[in-house]
Amino acid sequence: MAVDLLLGLQWGDEGKGKIVDVLTSKYDIIARFQGGPNAGHTLEFDGIKHVLRTIPSGIFHKDSINIIGNGVVIDPVVFQKEIEGLQKFNIDLKSKLIISRKAHLILPTHRLLDAASETAKGKAKIGSTLKGIGPTYMDKTGRNGIRVGDIELADFKQRYRTLADKHETMIKFYDVAIQYNLAELEKEFFESIEELKKLDFIDSEEYLYNAQKAGKSILCEGAQGSLLDVDFGTYPFVTSSNTTAAGACTGLGIAPNKIQEVFGIFKAYTTRVGSGPFPTEDFGEAGDVMAKVGNEFGSVTGRKRRCGWLDLVALKYAIRINGVTQLMMMKGDVLSGFKTLKVCTAYKYNGQEIDHLPYTIEPENVEPVYTEFKGWNADLTGMTSYGELPKELTEYIEFIEKQVEVPIKIVSVGPDRKQTIMK
Repeated sequence: MAVDLLLGLQWGDEGKGKIVDVLTSKYDIIARFQGGPNAGHTLEFDGIKHVLRTIPSGIFHKDSINIIGNGVVIDPVVFQKEIEGLQKFNIDLKSKLIISRKAHLILPTHRLLDAASETAKGKAKIGSTLKGIGPTYMDKTGRNGIRVGDIELADFKQRYRTLADKHETMIKFYDVAIQYNLAELEKEFFESIEELKKLDFIDSEEYLYNAQKAGKSILCEGAQGSLLDVDFGTYPFVTSSNTTAAGACTGLGIAPNKIQEVFGIFKAYTTRVGSGPFPTEDFGEAGDVMAKVGNEFGSVTGRKRRCGWLDLVALKYAIRINGVTQLMMMKGDVLSGFKTLKVCTAYKYNGQEIDHLPYTIEPENVEPVYTEFKGWNADLTGMTSYGELPKELTEYIEFIEKQVEVPIKIVSVGPDRKQTIMK
């Protein structure tokens, strides 16, 4: 029996979906523990690109059970479209996909609230994806939310109406111009609820306890990245859930002492979507090349990602708060062709040089200190073993390992599941 975690160590978009897909054959159960449809996991194999928003990334493996845990927030409309997109692949979703009754539902009015709130902020907006994630988690912590299990209750529609009416009052309070037809949105919502009811709802903490007792292996899958954690991320430019390892315990009901390996995923460089501080962001040609070669556009939002050099100060921070035991480096192939690479190894902060993440990393407080490396000019995408990699890349990898004191076990050299080198 093993319970392992897999999570991102930067600001999201690290490539978690691909690695879950690669590792799934070793696990009986893949369980998503937090986040909502604002986070897309991209998988590529057999010449086809797949984007999953809510469904765990093990869904394409015939022998794995996929669980949507209680820490996830589900938009039934988005979820139905995701299911429809999978139908052509003849996946038996009824037997492979199960949902925690304690997972919260995103209502149409949550999305409207999100839009009203972000519009009201003007230039101070935080870069919300406008999927209703924040307002749904606010209702969860405010003890107002509606959960998947409520769908099974006789007064579900009454519960919905009470909360939706409350939301409409709040939308008026923001006093901003947003256009919507709630009746139309609600029709689509309730049709999607009927589709959701075709799947099995479970008490996931009990299910996973029994699975562990039966010797099943479990991989817990996170969404977003550690630097977007509501407690330990670059607040307030964060998501609304715990994206770190602790979120797997609260988002699935798994005891901390049952967790064994913690797989941490990071890019060979750094990206960020939306607003918020980003010390190593490159505003010149290097950042543009990373964005173009790395196809750095959000899989759900389509937004262009901001790009910059690898930040080891932030990476070490994420490794420590998650207790990472193994690292996976993604997109090494994107850096091919650079004559010189830069890695941030410290910050200048309030007149001092520090190697830890301070309370604020806004540009007026932090200046990155870089170490430079010789680049490489080789096509990595067809390489299949660590020994084939250019010497400059292996030196880059070994430097990172020494700095963060955790081994890099996987090096990804392309988007396809086959373009994965085990070290």
